[in-house]
Amino acid sequence: MGLDVRSDDNCHLWAEQSGTGPPLVLCHGGPGLWDYLTPVARLLDEHARTIRWDQRGCGRSQRRGPYSVARFVADLDAVRDQLAGPVMALLGHSWGAHLALRYAIEHPERVSHLIYAPGTGIDPERGWHPHYQRNLRQRLGHHLDRWETLGARVRTPAEQRERAVLQWSADFADPGTALRHAERMATPWLGINQDCNQALNAEVKQEHRNADLVVQCRALDLPVLIIDGAEDIRPRWAVDSLHEALPNSRRVSLAGCGHLPWVENPHDFRQAITTFLTQHSHQTPSHVHREPASPQ
Repeated sequence: MGLDVRSDDNCHLWAEQSGTGPPLVLCHGGPGLWDYLTPVARLLDEHARTIRWDQRGCGRSQRRGPYSVARFVADLDAVRDQLAGPVMALLGHSWGAHLALRYAIEHPERVSHLIYAPGTGIDPERGWHPHYQRNLRQRLGHHLDRWETLGARVRTPAEQRERAVLQWSADFADPGTALRHAERMATPWLGINQDCNQALNAEVKQEHRNADLVVQCRALDLPVLIIDGAEDIRPRWAVDSLHEALPNSRRVSLAGCGHLPWVENPHDFRQAITTFLTQHSHQTPSHVHREPASPQ
């Protein structure tokens, strides 16, 4: 059944928690998907009380907007308030990494640790995206024709799932197991919220062009772990500017895995995160002074 979190505008958000220890809230990617981070929770259950949730309009949460970064930050704060307590650690994946970063910028006093695992950085021109498109098509291999055929027409729900599985298979480094891993991600199939996806992607693209984001990252004085899969089809240099902007960040690249490193390299993924959480457990969040953006 899950837990029912109520946002401040009375939207029902599905959530689940497990494990023991300090609270660690997990933010899934997409946007428009649902929580697929159960394997991460299982890896960390002995070290943290993990809290997973379906974002607004997605999966098992109530299907309603509005779909904006500010609204999702407020929803995440409701999850924190009702399930985690006054301070939480945050782990975000892909779009969820950006959401976690935005939350930490807005509410640094409520975040003890930030795990960016993996995201796509803060480059204003999104220069990584053409490389991603090329790498995606290359890794799809003999599935490319079917993926393109499905993308060119109106799809049934079964075909929507099929195309998603094909696309997600490119997020894994090992072609021998990629489809199996992607099938697991798509089971159960809860449907992609395309309205949510389009609205948030457009806003994030615009947000990256705002110089304030870099300035705010430079002022974010809390421990950050940036963890990547070395064979992610999204080029890892896209995250360089974020790493350079954050004053207290550490970066780990895991060999032999792609965009979901906990699937293909669970041992090193868990070790990197538990080491990070343990080493920085003595730090407490503080209010961060935000410098004004330089005039353009």
